[in-house]
Amino acid sequence: MPRPARLTYGLYAWLPAHGYRYVHPANRRSFELLEPVGKVFEKISPDDDSADWITLRYDEQQFLVSPELFKELYEKPAFSFGDLVREARPANGRPPHQGLVSDVFWNEATSRASYQLVERKRKLPQVFAETELQLAG
Repeated sequence: MPRPARLTYGLYAWLPAHGYRYVHPANRRSFELLEPVGKVFEKISPDDDSADWITLRYDEQQFLVSPELFKELYEKPAFSFGDLVREARPANGRPPHQGLVSDVFWNEATSRASYQLVERKRKLPQVFAETELQLAG
C-alpha cells in the first residue's frame, strides 16, 4: 500500500493484558511479538472516525487495530522507516554507521524519537538519538 500524502505518526500502547479485541485476529500473534509499547507507527489508513479498524505500519509490517488506543504524535519524528541515514559524529575516528531506519522508538518524557538501523543486512544493536544521525546522500 502506498504511503498517504500526509502521514500520521502515533503510538499504540497495547499489551496482551488489554485483551485481544483491540487487534484484528489476523494480526494478533505478529503484533504481540512486535511488543508495540514505545514504538512509533505510521497510520496509513485514511482518516475515518467511523472505521472499526485502522491500518498501522511498522517498518515493513502492517497491522489492523482498533482506533481506540491510537495516540497521534504531534511532533513528527525526523526520520522514518526505510530512510537512509548515517551517523553524524562517529567515535574514535571509525567510519560512520550508515543504514536504513528499521525501528523508531518514542520517549514520552522527552517527546523525542530514537532509531535503530539495519546496516549491510544486519540490525545494529545501538539505538541512536535523533541528533546522532543525518540523512545520507
